[in-house]
Amino acid sequence: MASPSIGSIHRPAPPAAADRVLWPDDFGTRFTIMVDTEEEFDWSAPLSRDSRNVSAIGALPEGHRRFADRGVPLTYLIDHPVATDPLSIDILRGVLTDGRSAIGTQLHPWVNPPFDEVLTPANSFAGNLPETLEAAKLGVLTDAIAHAFGVSPLVYRAGRYGLGPATVALLASRGYRVDSSMRAAYDYSAEGGPDYRAIGNHAFHVGEMMELPLTTVFTGAARHGGAGLYAALGRVPKGRGLAARMGLLSRIALTPEDMPLSDALEAIAVALGQGVRVLNFSFHSPSLAVGHTPYVRDAADLVAFHHWWDKVLADLDRRGIRPASLGELIAAGTRR
Repeated sequence: MASPSIGSIHRPAPPAAADRVLWPDDFGTRFTIMVDTEEEFDWSAPLSRDSRNVSAIGALPEGHRRFADRGVPLTYLIDHPVATDPLSIDILRGVLTDGRSAIGTQLHPWVNPPFDEVLTPANSFAGNLPETLEAAKLGVLTDAIAHAFGVSPLVYRAGRYGLGPATVALLASRGYRVDSSMRAAYDYSAEGGPDYRAIGNHAFHVGEMMELPLTTVFTGAARHGGAGLYAALGRVPKGRGLAARMGLLSRIALTPEDMPLSDALEAIAVALGQGVRVLNFSFHSPSLAVGHTPYVRDAADLVAFHHWWDKVLADLDRRGIRPASLGELIAAGTRR
C-alpha cells in the first residue's frame, strides 16, 4: 500500500457543541491515566515486525503499586506482543486485582497480524490501512485480549495515534465504548498520519462512542495564539524553542515523557481554567524500566519519572481532583 496523499490525510473536525460530553455535576473534575502497554523497540530505528520483546512488563507491578497506594487506577492499553505473551498476561492479571484498573487495546499494526501491508511509515498509522485490513487487525487483537482476560476491551488507542476515517465505526461494531486516539493539538501529517490541530481537550461523542483526547494545552504569555501560532513558529528556525525559553508559548501534554514538571503543573492549571472536566494523562509502559525509551535512559531518569508523578498526583489531590476509573468514565459519560 502506498503512502497516503496529502489530500487523504485524516483531519477530524472539531465536535459540535451538542456532541460535547455533559458530565454530571456530582462527577466533578477528574483525571485518568492510560498506559500504552507495549513491546520495546529502538525509537530511532525503522519499525520492525521482529520487535516483540516485552521484558519491561516485569517492572509493571512495582510501577503499578506506586499508583495503587494512592488509590489511582490505571488503564492498560495493550498491544499484540503483550496480549499474546503468557508472562505479560499473568503480570497484568495480577495488577488488575486492585479492582479498579482496566485493560484496553492499543493497535501497533506493524506487529499485529495479519501482515498484508507493506511496512512503511505511513502504514504504521492503522487508520491509513484499507478498512478490511484495519478491521482484521483490530479483530485479531480484540479477540486475543478477550481470550487472555475473559472480558472484551472497551477502550482503544491507535498506536502512533493513527486514527482513520473508518476506525470509530469499526470500534463501535466490536463493542468498544471509548476511543483515546486523538492527541489534542498535534499534527502527524508530515509522516502521513492524522492532523488533530482542530481537536481540543473536552471529551465528546462520536455516535455511541466517546472520544477522550489526550490532554494537551498551550502555556505561556502568548498561549491564546494556540495551534496557529505554534505552527507558525515551527516554520522559523528554532522558533518554538526560543518561544518556550522566553515563556511565550509551549505545547504541553500531560505526560512525564519529555514534559518538565513545572510545565506540567502549569498545564494542569491552564486546562482547569479552560473548564476541562477530565484530564487525560498518559505514558508508555517501557518507561517503567531503564533503557527502553528516550525518556528513561538511566537510573536518574527513572527517579525523575517517579518524582514527576509524585508531585503531579500531590497537586491534583491538593486541588480536590479525584481519579476516575474506566468504568466510572463510561458510566458518567454515556450520552443522555
